This record gives sequence, C-alpha cells and structure tokens, in this order.
Amino acid sequence: MKVTAEKNDKVAQMTFASIYPHYVRKVEKKGRTKEELHQVISWLTGFDEGQLQDLIQEKATFETFFQKATLHPNAHLIKGVICGYRIEDIEFDLYRNVRYLDKLVDELAKGRAMEKILREEKK
Repeated sequence: MKVTAEKNDKVAQMTFASIYPHYVRKVEKKGRTKEELHQVISWLTGFDEGQLQDLIQEKATFETFFQKATLHPNAHLIKGVICGYRIEDIEFDLYRNVRYLDKLVDELAKGRAMEKILREEKK
C-alpha cells in the first residue's frame, strides 16, 4: 500500500495522548510494563519521562511530537510491515516515524527481547 498525503495529514493531526493509552493497554495485556514501553519510546524519540508526560498533558499532535523528537540514529533499522505498510517504503517522514513507533510497540507486546527491539549494535 502507498501512503497518501491525506493519510499523512490525518495522522499528523492525531494526538499522541489519544493513542498512548492503547499502547499501554496493548503491552500490559501481553505481560510487558509501562516502564518498558517508556524505554522503547525514549529510545526512538530521545524523550525522558518528564518530556513524555508534558507532551501527553499538552495533547501534542504526532506532528508536534516528532518535530520535538530526536530520532535515534538506528531508527532506520526498523523494518517490516505494520498496518499493511512496508516501513522502509514509506515516503512521508512523519508517517514513517509513527509506524516506527507502532512497530516497536508491536515487538514489545509480542515478547521480543529488549536488545533486539532497541536495535543495539553488536560489539
């Protein structure tokens, strides 16, 4: 599937606060913790706990959320299909970043090891 400009704009206006509870529910239902979720979000975006809570409180849109984020240099290593879209083929940066986050949350919920989710370099 191909992401349209309209789809990208729609996601840009969604608030992170409206999706966050779904992320929490998804990972907790599968035996993972909110702390692990925050670790994954922090890895991808660079946000600490306080910044994350501020963005939730201010009901930041995904556009604002990712404008303020410092994407991890290994984020490009997140590959695969999420919601019918091959992540590495998504042209819109914002939409790709949202799908990166969705993919990491899915991997966490599926029980993947944290080192693999966080795409840590082998030493």
